[in-house]
Amino acid sequence: METLWFITNPNSGTATRAKCEALEAVFEESGLKLAGRTEFPEQKLPKAEELDRAKVDTVVLFAGDGTINAALCALEQWEGAFLILPGGTMNLLAKGLHSETDPHKIVHAARACDRRVSLPYVIAGEHRAFVGLILGPAASWFRAREAVRKGKVGRLLAAVRGALRKTFGERGIRVEGAKGLGDHYQAVFVTPDLHGLEVAAVDARDWKAIVQLGWDWLNGDWVAAHAVSEAWTRELRVRGHRSVLALFDGEPVMLAPRMPIRSGKSLETFIATRKDEEVPAT
Repeated sequence: METLWFITNPNSGTATRAKCEALEAVFEESGLKLAGRTEFPEQKLPKAEELDRAKVDTVVLFAGDGTINAALCALEQWEGAFLILPGGTMNLLAKGLHSETDPHKIVHAARACDRRVSLPYVIAGEHRAFVGLILGPAASWFRAREAVRKGKVGRLLAAVRGALRKTFGERGIRVEGAKGLGDHYQAVFVTPDLHGLEVAAVDARDWKAIVQLGWDWLNGDWVAAHAVSEAWTRELRVRGHRSVLALFDGEPVMLAPRMPIRSGKSLETFIATRKDEEVPAT
């Protein structure tokens, strides 16, 4: 790790401009060269050719799940390394790759680390989710989350009303391919592993779980929501003939009907500073 490109999102999680500048100072103190910096989404993400021309060997990502997802998808075939720092709300990828939660300490540890691992992801068409995918009416809670981030109280109240109406007023989403799951779930969570997909579904009859889901959304911890049914599969599809709202790492996408949902595996490009037995991705 010698020449870096720094990708941040000052509007997501804890990746403030002051913290970004502090990290740049750490790069300089560590003898690392900063070849470029991108503030997403105001600035376009770099292309692989641009990184290669600048002789970049490592892209440092200090942002939330959505920004990290966008960068990883855009640079899917780039063969350099990625260093993921905890700059969002949940930081699940960073926690899985590093023992430390302090970005400065992770940079120092990565400076002396040459270990690279691959990560699993959920794939549906051109879309990827490294943390997880959410399907169903409860996915509409993302609008409330965005209102909280932007501090817009009026929009938050409208978004909460709309999310509750969709969550309890619609019959729910139907999926096929996961043995043991029934029909009409209000939320279906799909999490990748290296061998397939873990599926957890919330039924509208469990109203406490739905309320908890909304609360977790507002606090950013959407993966922690309670699920009443769990299954494992290699491929999942949404039943029906209409496109459905899907959240890939928290970012909204309209998923085409009956689109195959599978698991994939990245190149071995992620810097992992945890001990071998601690890292779930190999």
